Amino acid sequence: MIGPPSYHAIAAMIITIAMFVAFARGRMSVEIISLLTIAVIAVGLYFFPLPDTQPTDGLSLAFSGFGHYALITICALMIMGRGLVVTGALEPAARFLERLFKINLQLGLLFSLLVTFFLSMIVNNTPVLVLLIPIFVQLALRGLLPASKALIPINAASLMGGLATTIGTSTNILVVSIAVDLGMPEMDVFHFTPIVLFASLVALPFVWIVMPRMLGDNRVETVHAQRLFETRLRVTENSMLNGRELSELETRLPTGIEFHDVPPGLLRPQHRLRMTGTHEAIEEAMATLRGDAAPSWVLDRIRRRSSETRTDIAVGEMIVTADSRLIGRTLPSSGIADLYGVAIIGTHRPERLVGEKEKFSEGGDHRFAEGDVLLVMGLPDDMQHFARADSLLQLEGMRELPRRSKATLAAAIMGGSIAFASFGLVPIAIASLAGAILMFVTGCVKFDRVGRGLSGSVIVLVAASIALGRIILDSGAADWIGTVLAAGLDYLSPAAALAAIMLAMTFLTNFASNATAATVGTPIAFAIATKLGLPPEPLVLAVLFGSNLCYATPIAYQTNMLIMAEGSYEFKDYVRTGVPLVLIMVTALSLGLVVTYGL
Repeated sequence: MIGPPSYHAIAAMIITIAMFVAFARGRMSVEIISLLTIAVIAVGLYFFPLPDTQPTDGLSLAFSGFGHYALITICALMIMGRGLVVTGALEPAARFLERLFKINLQLGLLFSLLVTFFLSMIVNNTPVLVLLIPIFVQLALRGLLPASKALIPINAASLMGGLATTIGTSTNILVVSIAVDLGMPEMDVFHFTPIVLFASLVALPFVWIVMPRMLGDNRVETVHAQRLFETRLRVTENSMLNGRELSELETRLPTGIEFHDVPPGLLRPQHRLRMTGTHEAIEEAMATLRGDAAPSWVLDRIRRRSSETRTDIAVGEMIVTADSRLIGRTLPSSGIADLYGVAIIGTHRPERLVGEKEKFSEGGDHRFAEGDVLLVMGLPDDMQHFARADSLLQLEGMRELPRRSKATLAAAIMGGSIAFASFGLVPIAIASLAGAILMFVTGCVKFDRVGRGLSGSVIVLVAASIALGRIILDSGAADWIGTVLAAGLDYLSPAAALAAIMLAMTFLTNFASNATAATVGTPIAFAIATKLGLPPEPLVLAVLFGSNLCYATPIAYQTNMLIMAEGSYEFKDYVRTGVPLVLIMVTALSLGLVVTYGL
């Protein structure tokens, strides 16, 4: 006879359900729900402490998530991801995927899913996803697949790949080690890979085709992205254009760039090519083609001052007002570079918009007029001085240029951290913290810009989920669920018992933690196998598989939380896409276990 759960266990289950319902309804922000959950646990345990504990122990449990190694690891990983973005280290990979996505969007996504899956089989899936997130953010900025439609499918592929080997996730290692302690023979790296490959093959069409259609587009169309700027790209000695015809490089031109009146024959240094494009496209063209959109001496001076002052170079847009001294002047006669140390790399006339026929001035430089929008490059303080002195209206959306001189260094730091964590040389928490410290020390990420790399909603959500997982375990709720499950399996067939164990572990892993599900479930599965006279291995594998099916909530796994901010996801996005995927994987994995072990 199974006794009722303790009052603390009942309260833990009620808090879990309430948190899930609040997230699913979406009426309150993630931060508010997470902080309320922590507050309820803290107040409840203070007045009604767990057995053999003091009221202050409950406070420590409720707030333990803020100092937990998992939260520190996630923050460190986000900082390293920020370092890759601000240095432009991933731009080559992003350009390669961009060319693939331009050929065919579905083909590009399928290739990305397969690469993610197979990498996660041999490298821990968390570093793999950390490496891929900034790439897909860059693709979204280039106007291709929105990050919101790509990151949940990519995350699902990394989780499926990590499931396929004993070293793919820390959960797999934990289950296998507990099973060995219980007397089972040790499993090799690819022991259950065929079963997972079969299930993943069944689930892949859903992840590839259906899942992106279930997710919204989080891209925000801004006004400045629709403006067309005119500039003249100067061919330099180191430019890719030097000694070539423009037609040879058409495939490498950024989206939204168009050249006009290109001189015939090979291009040489000092050639000036009339070019139009959006704000982002002009920046990308300068970087990709290694050309200058302003006189080289001006740009060199800006870069030199940036290095001396350790200040990032920025690009912003400014409108010429009716009081500006620039009205009626040309760029050469304005003296902007000499007076303020900034460079004008593009000019937009109000009538020139994307999709409309461009209107160019005849001959050389045109004269500034009221309403013109200037694309200005320089140090932020110099740009503000320029705007104030010449009566310009500075628009929002100033962007800092990537510090490409540190791109190789940032990539090396990230690669080293991933290698150390993947091969088990140090825990991932230590590898990520060391990587984040190196990002700071080397200047890849600046201390005053750390906040841009972190997400407050993710931080409090992680802290709340850690506290919730602890109360589920410490209150006895997890043990009671396991006991109920064990009693109910007496009446099921072996195949149904496998599916039930997997579903129970899936529930635990999505609302508590992978470690909780693995720690509680593995001994229970072993005991159930003995009681039912079944081989223990398929039931233990059911626990291992279920503990990894963490698709349905953002709190289920650290990579789910990592993508939450970048994809602008809500709780319901995980539920809507994750629940069907869980059902597909449970069905396919159960079938694979039944066939493999002849149950």
